[in-house]
Amino acid sequence: MQDVTTLSFMRVIARYGGPDAYWTEYFRVHGDSRLDKWILQSITENPTRQPVVAQLIGNDIPALVRTVKQLQKYPVAAIDLNLGCPAPVVYRKCAGGGLLREPERIDAILGALRDAVTVPFTVKTRIGFESPAEFDELLPLFAKHPIDLLTIHARTVKQMYRPGVRYDLIALAARELKCPVLANGNVYSAAQAKQLLAETGVRGLMIGRGAIRNPWLFDQIRAELRGEKIELPAGRDVLAYVRELWESEIAPSLQESAQVQRMKKFMNFIGEGVEGSFLHDIRRVATTADFFRVCENSLDHDQLLTLEPPTASEMPLDLPTAF
Repeated sequence: MQDVTTLSFMRVIARYGGPDAYWTEYFRVHGDSRLDKWILQSITENPTRQPVVAQLIGNDIPALVRTVKQLQKYPVAAIDLNLGCPAPVVYRKCAGGGLLREPERIDAILGALRDAVTVPFTVKTRIGFESPAEFDELLPLFAKHPIDLLTIHARTVKQMYRPGVRYDLIALAARELKCPVLANGNVYSAAQAKQLLAETGVRGLMIGRGAIRNPWLFDQIRAELRGEKIELPAGRDVLAYVRELWESEIAPSLQESAQVQRMKKFMNFIGEGVEGSFLHDIRRVATTADFFRVCENSLDHDQLLTLEPPTASEMPLDLPTAF
């Protein structure tokens, strides 16, 4: 996730178990682009001992080819093309999810990159730009090119992160494609993750917002799959996580107000799993003292927390029994 899952965040989340692989923030690729040094550091200084996949976003084929050739000089586990970013500033430039409006252009990009990438080549997509019906045209493109992995976020670009996650289309892809498929979108608990794996037939899960909210989630899923007891954090454990994030994000050049605003990017996700007025209050703080006052008021306790968002029950898997 851009400007959130940075090298600093990788260091923090790895101490809580962490995923089996990490994706970098995306390298913005265009005619005059160069490899972003701070993103490259998450590859060259990888502290996790797990593979790191270099993620690209853009539509300029010569620039994309040039960039993947540069990236393959570094210890990347794979090269990933982003076709899923729903940010308007991105899709209006026909990049990320915006490319889903131009299947012929995707076809050309996939062909050029498959020829240029000698490490595993992966793609992340959404199920369409305006409508899930667009997936009928997109799926054959991913079948045509011998990509090594496809990650599918089960919403459209215009849908952003609103309810209505189409896991059934992920299941369809998992059955029809030769490459492994990862499911992405609203993974919020170990039990739901296990059900999602079983009912879609995917090879694994990609977790973004849920991992920021609950860094214990990866280990909780592993325990669930092994049939072991799920360990839940207490409020004070979450408070310690927030303090660790704060320390990891401090920069000498940042003013206090900017540091607080920076932390709100994380708190918007963490706060979804904390009951009461926490999220409302934390969004309105402006000083370090007020930030930690709100955190301590809501988290300085021994009560166990699931850290599940309140909207979780509104988004059941609800997979059809036949397709």
